[in-house]
Amino acid sequence: MPMLKPTDRLAVFMDGYLTLPAGKMGSGVLRYSPNEVVCIMDVEHAGGTSGQFGFSRDVPIVTDVAAAADLGANVLVLGIAPPGGAVPPEWFPVIDAAVSRGLSVVNGLHDRLAQRFATQPGQWIWDIRTEPEGLTTGKGAAAELSVPRILTVGTDMAVGKMTAGLEIQKALIHAGIAAGFVATGQIGMTITGAGVPLDAIRLDFASGAIEREVLASAASYDLVIIEGQGSLVHPASTATLPLLRGSCPTHLVLCVRAGQTHLRSAPTVTIPPLGDLLDLYLALASACGTFPRPVPLAVCVNTAHIEDANAADDACAEIADELWLPAFDPIRHGCGKLLDFLQTN
Repeated sequence: MPMLKPTDRLAVFMDGYLTLPAGKMGSGVLRYSPNEVVCIMDVEHAGGTSGQFGFSRDVPIVTDVAAAADLGANVLVLGIAPPGGAVPPEWFPVIDAAVSRGLSVVNGLHDRLAQRFATQPGQWIWDIRTEPEGLTTGKGAAAELSVPRILTVGTDMAVGKMTAGLEIQKALIHAGIAAGFVATGQIGMTITGAGVPLDAIRLDFASGAIEREVLASAASYDLVIIEGQGSLVHPASTATLPLLRGSCPTHLVLCVRAGQTHLRSAPTVTIPPLGDLLDLYLALASACGTFPRPVPLAVCVNTAHIEDANAADDACAEIADELWLPAFDPIRHGCGKLLDFLQTN
């Protein structure tokens, strides 16, 4: 499986999506990739920098592959995740230009590009959403582990489950705890170089694939964080059950977007009261006592859309009062409250 080398220099394709939710692949790479990002490709915002849009990593925004290559990029990352995960036809000339100039390509979408473009020696196309070999069905083996396992769950898709998991891992490592992170989607896999592309795995093997990764991580770390996907209340999401069964989590972290009342891509679906939704996650995880019941650990509140810091603090405080759990934005506030709560739970 191709993957990024530490020396690879990235250009992230974000055309028109730099500030939109579908640009979460590029946003995640900008925030967390250990690789150097030399530029963003976005015609709409060319001439500016990513720092102007709130990113801590400040890189130039350019128009095309030629400009990215001139800056030293040797890998093009498709930084957009459109609904359905298909590569739009208008992207193919951009990908062709990148391959023609010798750039490798990181593709987090469902369409397989390695079969479509011819590469030269040393050049590769990483189709992340490819089912790994040797998968088996799940056996509930993670329930026998002594290593704590934290699973992030959510009210909706794209509310910050990966971000919460990575920020929690960073805080735990800083506190001297050897914490592993199991990536379960294309963004986390791009950042960490490992994991399970859960939505590309046949349903029969989905829980087994998660189980295999969790067991491997537990053999190397003192605590394992599992990246959540989707939501139990989202009609398009089927990821929750294999994540719960494959990881048999000991703790849950609920991820929400402050003030959100309905699903963004299914606006007729109302998000239930947070306490009711958390109870549903806990009940499904334990399955009437068949599996251990996880401990609710914290609520990670996405307040990125709230400019006023006091208003963001108030939103978190309201959720904390409602659920009697630590509630915080892991980007604004850090994860200190979670670490304190974890010591006693």
